[in-house]
Amino acid sequence: MTKKPPTRAAPHVSRRQALQLGSVVLLLGVQHIARGATILAVRVWPSKDYTRVTIESDSEIKARQLFIPEPPRLAVDIEGLDLIPALRELVAKVKSDDPNISGIRVGQNAPGVVRLVIDLKQPILPQVFSLPPVAAYQHRLVFDLYPTQVADPLEALIAERLKDSQANSSTAPPPASDPLGELMARQSSKPPPSGSKGAGDKPPAASPQAPAHEQPVAGGATVNGKTDRLIIVALDPGHGGEDPGAVGPGGTREKDVVLQIAHRLRERINAQPNMRAYLTRDADFFVPLHVRVQKARRVQADLFISIHADAFFTARPQGASVFALSEKGASSSAARWIANKENSADLVGGINAKAKDAQVQRALLDMSTTAQINDSLKLGSAMLGEIGNVGKLHKPRVEQAGFAVLKAPDIPSVLVETAFISNPDEEARLRSDEYQVQLADALMRGIGRYFAKNPPLARNRAL
Repeated sequence: MTKKPPTRAAPHVSRRQALQLGSVVLLLGVQHIARGATILAVRVWPSKDYTRVTIESDSEIKARQLFIPEPPRLAVDIEGLDLIPALRELVAKVKSDDPNISGIRVGQNAPGVVRLVIDLKQPILPQVFSLPPVAAYQHRLVFDLYPTQVADPLEALIAERLKDSQANSSTAPPPASDPLGELMARQSSKPPPSGSKGAGDKPPAASPQAPAHEQPVAGGATVNGKTDRLIIVALDPGHGGEDPGAVGPGGTREKDVVLQIAHRLRERINAQPNMRAYLTRDADFFVPLHVRVQKARRVQADLFISIHADAFFTARPQGASVFALSEKGASSSAARWIANKENSADLVGGINAKAKDAQVQRALLDMSTTAQINDSLKLGSAMLGEIGNVGKLHKPRVEQAGFAVLKAPDIPSVLVETAFISNPDEEARLRSDEYQVQLADALMRGIGRYFAKNPPLARNRAL
């Protein structure tokens, strides 16, 4: 008869030993505490347009949301997690100047369920969605918090310009010269090419004997009593927020340098009589491609200039490029590759595929016209000629491809690759104040050259 081995009694664990064991568990790290998912990072991206909160994990996590209007707050139950230090970091990431979030609270609502409460400064329309792994990111749970009351950007631009004009007229002497106005005036009598419906299809400038209800603006353009004829240039700094764009060998991020260049160009545009620049993003946050187009159309922009910094697999390529839209495929394999790369920004930045307006806005991107493309080529040629005076060109002509961000049907639109950030020498130039100033000046001159041959006149455009 085989004897069974004696059963060992469970060792007695004192309270002191249990506390020591708990301390060891805490030292093991987040991955040993979370149930089913490891939190890799938490991020907050504030802006006046909307605030994004992102929780990145090594596996998909699910959430249930509840919006409470009074006082406004969003409660979210995240399944498959225990309360861990990584989630508590969200509390410290909310800054006092966040336009939308006043604070974040986290707590253990139930075993394996963490409740996140986002206290809001104003009523919002929340979008909560998940993103699959892409590029350097793993699974992301995203909270996009859109304010329900948004100021009209066109009215804000006009009011800002009128305020500046009044301040300048009362405190500053008249400018010594107006290079853009002089350049436009010299060529305002030349008739523009026919057949265009964009800003390039304008009849000759009005004569000095314009009716009393019309007011002259830069370059001889006029405005009637129903239209405040402010010339608006939409500047689109590429990438932003969750999407860093290309990263140079020295760690320079594309989204940072193109925003700096856009700010410099905005200063030059705003210094021109009767012109105003509108930025699709003025800080570090992500804007989907179709929203960039939508923003430009909402302010009735006369031009759309998307600013980027190119990159390639090797450090050898260099030089700036300018691109316009194509109806018949890319003008080169390189242009097609760059368009595909830039069009992938939505995947990296992260858009809510279930948003109701996404399909409607994408439909707008298929309404581009031959006239718009022709005007875009003229704008691109004017800019390329000026950029070539301050640096090397990658291609001597305007390239074409299917860039989603250039598909506004009624706005001449170009995409400028300012340099190759993947080239160490050009990365250093992109970071330098000197090159950024030279580039902004060149882009401003390109805008002037375009308007000199295509003077904008008063018009009402349906949005």
